[in-house]
This record gives sequence, structure tokens and C-alpha cells, in this order.
Amino acid sequence: MQSSKLMELTKVSLCVALLCVSAFIVIPIPFTPVMITGQTLIVNLVALVLRPAQSAAAIAVYLLLGVCGIPVFSGGTAGLGHLLGPTGGFFFGFLAAAPLISWLKGPNNRLHRYLIATIAVGLPVIDLLGAAYFSIVQHVGIGAALMGAVVPFLVGDVCKCAAAALIAVPLNKALARQKAAA
Repeated sequence: MQSSKLMELTKVSLCVALLCVSAFIVIPIPFTPVMITGQTLIVNLVALVLRPAQSAAAIAVYLLLGVCGIPVFSGGTAGLGHLLGPTGGFFFGFLAAAPLISWLKGPNNRLHRYLIATIAVGLPVIDLLGAAYFSIVQHVGIGAALMGAVVPFLVGDVCKCAAAALIAVPLNKALARQKAAA
């Protein structure tokens, strides 16, 4: 029982670490304050590997680290201002989408369920919250927010969702074998 709790805590901790590292994978785009990052891939992977409460906790810990001044946001930035800036809504989208994806993926390790949960549900939640917040902060219409902060990134985000699903299937099988052996 104790080793099971330790394994779960280790998984959550490793997911937080992956979230922190993913923010350093950054490609700036000249026409928008939104950048291409590795975060979408890792948020989806976190949701597919952890249970709903664990995935919410991992995202929340990541956000708290950044708010406390540890440079874990995109490009090595930190601070509450980052959450309150134009891209802050995407972080709130991560927090909403991760437990939802985790819940929708179901108990079985199925690629098609993972793809549906990440692409058809998680990505729209992240993007709609991100665009709505972007619209408010930047004082632009929702259409302009979608065109500037979401549409240019859709193909890449769908690819990152698919990559997370493809990684999660064998990873979850390996974790299940490890748990059975413990």
C-alpha cells in the first residue's frame, strides 16, 4: 500500500517536472504574444497518465510554482503577471482540461479514446478559455482573439494531442506492469 502511494506521488511529481521543462520549448511568433510551446503536449500527457484529481493537482502545483517566482512559464518567465497577461487564459484552460481529459479517457488504455478526449474535448476547452481571456485582456473581439491566439496553432496543437496519445498508450502499459510487479 505504501509503495503504491509513493509511486503515485512520484508520477505526479514527474508530471510537474515535465510541465516545467516543456515551457522552455518555445518558438515565438511575430504576429501574436502567444508562442508555440511544448506545454500542450505535456498537459495532454499528464491528463492521460494521471487520474483526474492528480492531473488537476499537477497543473495547480505547476501554476503555483510559477506564481511564486520560479521561472517555469513559457521562455523561463514567472510571476502572477504572467497568469494575468494575454496568455493567462491558456493556463486556466490547462487546469480545466486536464482533469476533464483524464476523466473522459476511461479506465482502459485505448488510443481512440485518448485521441477523442484530447482533440475533441481538451483542446477546445484550452483554446476557448485562452481565446476568451485573450479577448478580455487585449480588448479585442472574440473573433480576433481566435484568429490571433488559436487558429495559427490548431494544426500543431492537434499534432501535439496525437503525440501525447501515442506516447500515453505504451507508457500506461509500462506503468501498469510496474504497478503489478510492485
